[in-house]
Amino acid sequence: MNCTPWRNRSPFSSRSCCFSAQARLYGRNDAGPGSFARLGEAKASLSNTDIVLLTHLHIDHAGEIPGLFKARAVAGSGPIVFNVWGPGGSAGRGEDAYFPSTREFLEILFGAKGAFAYLKDFAAPITLHAHDIAAPAANSAPQQIFKDADLAITAIAGHHGDAPAVIYRIDHAGKSVTFSGDIDATGLPALRRIAKSTDLLVFNTAVLDPPGSPAILYTLHTPPHAIGELAKEVGVHALLLSHISPAVDESNAAVLESIRRNYAGTVTFAQDGMRARP
Repeated sequence: MNCTPWRNRSPFSSRSCCFSAQARLYGRNDAGPGSFARLGEAKASLSNTDIVLLTHLHIDHAGEIPGLFKARAVAGSGPIVFNVWGPGGSAGRGEDAYFPSTREFLEILFGAKGAFAYLKDFAAPITLHAHDIAAPAANSAPQQIFKDADLAITAIAGHHGDAPAVIYRIDHAGKSVTFSGDIDATGLPALRRIAKSTDLLVFNTAVLDPPGSPAILYTLHTPPHAIGELAKEVGVHALLLSHISPAVDESNAAVLESIRRNYAGTVTFAQDGMRARP
């Protein structure tokens, strides 16, 4: 199993990640703007992609789904079946924003009257199976959402401000990769439950330790010191820092030093097109 991260080119960079486990099982975690271009630069094929794991439905994580689905349609031959997992929706009460469920999101895009309804039979027949994962969910436990031979995918509700969010863990052939997604302090207990002894934890690293980033961002993201604490506590074998903001890019040494105060394992800053193996 390997993971290939890349970033978009927005000011708040988002590194997505493709994972491959078996010849016929190939998937991706999130699909922010620029993902399609970065795929080409990394020479990553979409011809076997059939699994998509969405951590949440912010634009920088789901905005390029239509382009990627179209690219998959023209990259292979014969019917295509996508299984897409993601969070359930939020009604948007009070000051919280409204979010559709993953099922509703795909219907808005690709349904009979969706924005891209034509895509279902544009280059190849496409069937979409959307799976909503309840989030947020108090005291939630990891649940297995996919199993094929020695490949298993597990999910648990995370927390990212008012956006319903999901954390994923992929186990294959005795190795594991866990994706934190964007996660705030409220979501860390769930991450601890699902990431126990994981070989590789892909942790979204968008803020510096306080007070180095805007205060509002600490209600949405996890600072380096807390990342190091969690990695040590759950016995993570290696850390891959992803979703890296310009502030983090410019302060790699300070970020690494902060994590190292608690965590002694391997720490890598994600780079476009790199191949990371657990």
